[in-house]
Amino acid sequence: MLISIVLFLVLQLIGEALSYGFGWPIPGPVLGMIFLLIGFLVKDDLIERVRLTASVLLAHLALLFVPAGVGIVRHWDRISAEWVAIAAILVIGTAITMVVTALVIQWSAKLMGVDDDD
Repeated sequence: MLISIVLFLVLQLIGEALSYGFGWPIPGPVLGMIFLLIGFLVKDDLIERVRLTASVLLAHLALLFVPAGVGIVRHWDRISAEWVAIAAILVIGTAITMVVTALVIQWSAKLMGVDDDD
């Protein structure tokens, strides 16, 4: 498990360094996960090597939301002042995501020749 955790942290560190160094708007952890995906595609046994660690992390996923909750409490004044804009963006963003997802599913089904009468 220790090697898997080190792998996750090193990939996140590389992502953070690239994001900060080049001024990219993509968060370092997201870049790290992209690098992990590339690693899965390149090295077949990597998934099995990190499966146990990933399962343990997913089992305790709720703990990873604690920093986000602290951030909300810390910035409560700003959130309460701008709640209308935040709520509108959440609703509009969710609607856009749902429409784009539906269109991509329809396009993919058409591309693969899947009949929707099944």
